[in-house]
Amino acid sequence: MDVIHAWSLPPRPSLEQYRKQAKELLRAYRAGDPDAIDRVNRELPAGGGSGRPRDRSGPTLTDAQFVIAREHGFASWPRFAAHLQGLVDGAVGRYEAAVDAIITGDLGALTELVDSDPGLVRARSTRTHRATLLHYVAANGVETYRQKTPANAVEVARLLLGRGAAADAGASMYGAEDATTMEMLVSSVHPAQAGMQVPLVDTLVDFGAAVNGPGDDNRPLLTALAHQYPPAAEALVRRGARIDDIVSAAGLGREDLVRAYLDDDGRLRSDVRLVGLRPQLARRPEANLAWAFVVAGALGRTRVVDLLSRGGVDPGVRAMAGLTALHWAVVNGHVETVAVLLARGAPLEDSDNYHHATVLGCAAWAVGNGTHPYGLTIVERLLAAGARVEAVSQPTGDDRVDDLLRRHGAPID
Repeated sequence: MDVIHAWSLPPRPSLEQYRKQAKELLRAYRAGDPDAIDRVNRELPAGGGSGRPRDRSGPTLTDAQFVIAREHGFASWPRFAAHLQGLVDGAVGRYEAAVDAIITGDLGALTELVDSDPGLVRARSTRTHRATLLHYVAANGVETYRQKTPANAVEVARLLLGRGAAADAGASMYGAEDATTMEMLVSSVHPAQAGMQVPLVDTLVDFGAAVNGPGDDNRPLLTALAHQYPPAAEALVRRGARIDDIVSAAGLGREDLVRAYLDDDGRLRSDVRLVGLRPQLARRPEANLAWAFVVAGALGRTRVVDLLSRGGVDPGVRAMAGLTALHWAVVNGHVETVAVLLARGAPLEDSDNYHHATVLGCAAWAVGNGTHPYGLTIVERLLAAGARVEAVSQPTGDDRVDDLLRRHGAPID
């Protein structure tokens, strides 16, 4: 279970203060306060905080305490209370201080902490993710306010690893019980934006992280491709990651390997390794082919998209958050890939699974958010291919898109 939305704690938190907050939350809920109702409904399971079915009177004080604990990243009120007590006693406080040193890049403070308590490098958080200190270097799957990558992140990682941190220790993140720092790293926006993702990949491998994953299942490479970080994927390959499955080959643009992995009828050869990735990618031939096609579209691997579509892959197949290859190519601005997908009959009016946006809606969003410089070109191509202007909310908020829609019959004043 991930806790990325966990709230921060003050330097000297008081358990009594949080007991008071629980009582205030319960009163606000019973008074009909919308924010309180939303907080309770978001965090409280059907069985209530005690695990027993809630009665008709609504949530209890125990339930409100459970909500407060969950909002701070803990599985229960007793665990939250124990964490606060640990801050007072010192053991938890040292761990939390080390985390703060990691995310701020304070090597002096971190060195002093691990020197005085060598066991810290293998200690785990008392929060539900049970992360090691090294996991915080990935800036992913932990508390939102702690997802930061300092400029000296490599030095921080080397300090922890050099003092004995386990490079492939697992934690409970995003539904997985064994998420490694490498997996979190290659799917994290913060080190990527800081220019630290590739150097950190190398650092982890230098200190023994399994480049194909502890289970030898290629999860690091598949994860990097699924989250669309090609530089991280290429770094893993440079350090020895295998490309013996069609998803990896397609995501890396290896047309030669993709071709070799298909039989004369365009099906996946029986001797090609099948891969899986929780929760969406199943170890089945059709699922691997679908992911290969959508990953190739998302990353602009045009020749691979063309090869797979000519081989018989349905251009409307969905993968990676339930989107089609055309959705992803539009969002990421891969003009040539969009052209090939349109030529191969990729569906224009299928909507995504989250916002119910068609590919034209995605293209309009990309223009408005400036995600890439090719938005208007893609909007024009989609309209020329017959995309329905009615599928986009009008006006869109962007005069340039509205003008194009107007030219294709949209009744925008």
